Amino acid sequence: MIYPANYEEKIGFDYIREMLVSYCISEMGIEEATELHFCSEVETITRKLHQIDELMQLSQTGIPFPIRDYNDLRPEFHRIRIEGTVISLESLFDFKPSLRALQQILKFTTSENAADFHELCALSEGIHIESQLFKEVERLVDEKGQIPDNASPELAAIRRDIRRKTNNIDKRIRQILNEAKNAGWVDSNSEVTIRNGRSVIPVKVNDKRHLRGFIHDESATGQTVYIEPTEIFDTNNELKELEYAEKRAIQKILSEFTTLIRPHLPMLFLAWKLLGMIDFIRAKMLLAKKTQAIVPAIVDKPYINWVQARHPILEQKLKEQNKSIVPLDLKLDNENRILVISGPNAGGKSVCLKTTGLLQYMLQCGLAVPMNEKSECGIFDKLFIDIGDEQSLENDLSTYSSHLINAKTMLENSDGRSLFMIDEFGTGTEPQLGGAIAEAVLNELNEKKAFGVVTTHYANLKLVAENSSGIINGAMLFDTKSLRPVYMLSVGKPGSSFAFEIAQKIGFPQKTLEEAANITGKSHLDFEQQLQQLEIEKKEIAKKQHEIKLADELFNEVIVKYKLLNKQLEDKKKELLANANREAKALIDQANRKIEHTIKEIREAQAEKEKTKTLRRDLQQFKEEIETQVRKTNEKRTESVEKQTVDVSDMKPGDMVIIEEMEVVGELLSITENDAVILFNSITLRTSSEKLKKISQATARKQLRNQTTKKTRSAISEDLNEKVANFNLTIDLRGKRVEEAIEQVAKYLDEALLLGIKEISILHGKGNGILRKIIREYLSRQKSVVGFSDASLETGGSGITRVSLR
Repeated sequence: MIYPANYEEKIGFDYIREMLVSYCISEMGIEEATELHFCSEVETITRKLHQIDELMQLSQTGIPFPIRDYNDLRPEFHRIRIEGTVISLESLFDFKPSLRALQQILKFTTSENAADFHELCALSEGIHIESQLFKEVERLVDEKGQIPDNASPELAAIRRDIRRKTNNIDKRIRQILNEAKNAGWVDSNSEVTIRNGRSVIPVKVNDKRHLRGFIHDESATGQTVYIEPTEIFDTNNELKELEYAEKRAIQKILSEFTTLIRPHLPMLFLAWKLLGMIDFIRAKMLLAKKTQAIVPAIVDKPYINWVQARHPILEQKLKEQNKSIVPLDLKLDNENRILVISGPNAGGKSVCLKTTGLLQYMLQCGLAVPMNEKSECGIFDKLFIDIGDEQSLENDLSTYSSHLINAKTMLENSDGRSLFMIDEFGTGTEPQLGGAIAEAVLNELNEKKAFGVVTTHYANLKLVAENSSGIINGAMLFDTKSLRPVYMLSVGKPGSSFAFEIAQKIGFPQKTLEEAANITGKSHLDFEQQLQQLEIEKKEIAKKQHEIKLADELFNEVIVKYKLLNKQLEDKKKELLANANREAKALIDQANRKIEHTIKEIREAQAEKEKTKTLRRDLQQFKEEIETQVRKTNEKRTESVEKQTVDVSDMKPGDMVIIEEMEVVGELLSITENDAVILFNSITLRTSSEKLKKISQATARKQLRNQTTKKTRSAISEDLNEKVANFNLTIDLRGKRVEEAIEQVAKYLDEALLLGIKEISILHGKGNGILRKIIREYLSRQKSVVGFSDASLETGGSGITRVSLR
């Protein structure tokens, strides 16, 4: 049930429907858009949404899928159902491209590429076009959109005769023209022309009797007459008869073709229905792209959990003014079914209400909705709205009477699967009485377990929401410093109307405001101030909770890093010990072989003194070589261990450090487990702590001298500017292994952080979602990452993660 009858007009859906109609390319699609209606069956809604999603994906794959030549031939199909009627030539020419598009669609639905597009393929179930129809149309209409000569033997013979006679006529009339030019009856620059479908010669009026023939026309000045020579008159008549014969032959072809397709008309009606559906789904897809809408998660119950929902019409108008919209976060569930929104005038209360009514209606009409992909959308059986002035002089209906009638309808028809929206609840009559009736209506709707959004300025309704289960307060926030609304909804506490603040802003007389304050009373103003203070405290608590959460995440990250580093050190230690054992064993074996060889030579020399001295000298030299090898091995092992055990805690502000991969030396300003800030040449750089190496003051001075000889400060700045200019805002990880992908992401984040890039994109593809999940888990642990989300549909959807950096 939708109430009132002009619901679509009230929420602006008529504008959405106009956009859909403008995107359609066929009359069939326009009819589908015109007949679009509200639905409460979750299976139907889900199917329609999946159709949009599948066509969106299909358009991004590059798989051929025709979206053109959807000519509306249904009126012609209706006409030729009657025996004796014949399809028109124009309809036959339109029939071929449409049938060809239909053939490609049916071919796609049976191909391997269709495996991921179940809902689109389901549209063509039961539709089958005989191959004979395709062949016959291809035979009867050529690529130029004409009936070819070989359409029938009779037509081919007639056209041969037409061409032959036309050539003879052209040849003979040109001969006559040249003779007339030579005789001076015709101007030298004159040519054969056509009058009344006949070839004629332009002759001077004074010489018209010299050329025998029939006058068909004369010039505007009367100085020239157009004569068809007698010699070709009979041939032209024969040509006319052949043209009539050609038309009869074509009519015969059309009649035979009509007889052929007449038994297939029921199937052709279904096929053209398919073309209209695809055209309409395409229009919905284009609307989704235009409004940056998504297909949200659907739950089969009355429920709203919208994240960053946007009013599509308002957003488009703001874009035209180079302004941005403030998204709406809205949640209605069994615990808090009714939201009572209060706040300043022109603060966005009515926009929130209209956004709710429009997006829920769009969703249940099978349209994608502009909101974040994390949103969840439920289904309602009934939608009610009371907004605007419905007074009518004809029906003797006042503004308040119309509101009461709307409230009465809601009370009589609402249930647990209803969603009602009431703007400025209770206004239009004496405030105390209007507020009392509004409170009673609100309580009864709450007892019926209905869901709703209500806007009001009445304090008694705010108190009802504060003290009743199932109802919750909400406020449109107001910047008390600039005295401007921020158009942001805050749920949990009521809002102030800020009447006095707004009056001050517009320059209202201060004396009048002071008198109004005295009339209102200090207690009421104190209440308004308390509301503001509560909102401020709530935001402070939320900020502290966020900081605690970040600290907890950081602590967990430190633990993980410590365990990983400890494991790496243990593994390296084992590796070094194993290498040392192998090297020692090799040296011992080598030494043993040398000693045995020396003993053997001494024995063979029978202990000759000179020979023994020589062998002892060689053995001593070999001993020194082994000691040298051992010393070098120990030095390498020590360097390797020292390199592995570099501790960030050894660095402190004031130390000189170097970013080795960039050869940048500077003073350390601050450092944490994740990132560090250094100063070089009056330029502040933020980078990863792991990229730094502590160096001595002497080494730093030497490095700085080298840098000075190599690069000036401006040259370094130019390098940084070049790095920023060449930095790719998107990294492609498709096809990478997990370890490789994480390593590249870490390096990419460091570089982005170093260059001050605030937003990047990670292209990981969709697939099974494993790489996406692991990358997001990694990102969630990085302190430099503020947040991340999926890209919009038209730029990749869930296949791309947008990352915001500090």
